[in-house]
Amino acid sequence: MTNSRRLVFPALITAGILWGTTVPLSKLALAWMAPGWLAFARFALAAVVLIVVSRRRLRAAFSPAIVVTGGIGYGGSVLLQNFGIQRTSVTHAALLIGATPVLIAIIAAALRHSVARPLAWAGFAMSLVGVAFIASGQGAGSTLGGDGLVMAAQLVSAGFTVSQARLLRNRDPIAVTALQLMAAAVIVLPIAITTEPRMTGPVSASALLATLGLVIVGTVGPTTLFAFGQSRVAADVAGAFLNIEPLVGALLGMALFAEPLGPIQVAGGAAIVTGIGLSTMQVVRAERLRRATPTAASTLTAARAAPAAPAGLLPRPGEAPSLVRRTRFPRLRDANAARLAGRVRPAGHANARTGAGGHRSGSDRRPGAVRRSGTGRRQAGGGPPDRESRHGPAHKR
Repeated sequence: MTNSRRLVFPALITAGILWGTTVPLSKLALAWMAPGWLAFARFALAAVVLIVVSRRRLRAAFSPAIVVTGGIGYGGSVLLQNFGIQRTSVTHAALLIGATPVLIAIIAAALRHSVARPLAWAGFAMSLVGVAFIASGQGAGSTLGGDGLVMAAQLVSAGFTVSQARLLRNRDPIAVTALQLMAAAVIVLPIAITTEPRMTGPVSASALLATLGLVIVGTVGPTTLFAFGQSRVAADVAGAFLNIEPLVGALLGMALFAEPLGPIQVAGGAAIVTGIGLSTMQVVRAERLRRATPTAASTLTAARAAPAAPAGLLPRPGEAPSLVRRTRFPRLRDANAARLAGRVRPAGHANARTGAGGHRSGSDRRPGAVRRSGTGRRQAGGGPPDRESRHGPAHKR
């Protein structure tokens, strides 16, 4: 497994944690900026940072589909979310975001992009029940209209996440994110100008710091990391890690805004946490099996595709394997075989001379040639003449 594959799950986990800060930071930043202008400032500043980083890869990553989906996906979802956060509590908004993985799985299955396993569907359903519990119980500072806007934002975000899986193929994720954030800023700007004449109100240090944190920690970091992870796994696998976002957001809401939790919110939060465990465990296990299967298949394919030994290098039936027969040079193979058998001597040997019957001497006989001795026995050319060829017919003693 390559290093990029090892970094997929850490990148998705980090993206979920960083995205969990967006709801509390947005709540603080909305104290001095209108929702539309906050979305514009967030996208424009984040896009500038990413464009500087990936300026050499922007042309290769550009396509009309990327620009349109980025404008609608990022711009539409965050604009709706900002309007919803302005009308509901941070804890409610954060926990309602737990419906996003369920929506991603449903849309992916409907479009036949990927289908989650039964255990993952059980986790998604439990998370959805928890979301319904939270929406039914009105906590401090929450409204039904605000919760509805947050849920609409998650529906747009889920559709955008499913479409990203194909758009990111063979493209640099940082460059794609830069183009999409810039498109979102362009789409949000006219809406902000039309609906919100006043850009900002009274500014405070906490609101200004929250805005900067929203740009860097809540936008540049998670969007880049999530695009990197999503370019290497299925949409429902990446979406399961978005379940981390509502937990972080709810905890920060209680810590920063002292928002109380009633029994309904606690029950809904417990259902969401249980659903997170079921869905995440199943999709991660399925992804590991999916990554291991091609490795085993490629090993088997490579073994089947290995070149077979030439027919001349294999031993004959009933013959032991020979090191000499494994040479790739036929002439050298035959010469070595004859030399090991003791039937070949170098040409021009001192003892080689013309044998009886006018046979050739060793100097003009080709290596490996075969002649017959006086008794009819075969003898390799170039070797010493046998006893009968040197002294005539053998005498009995």
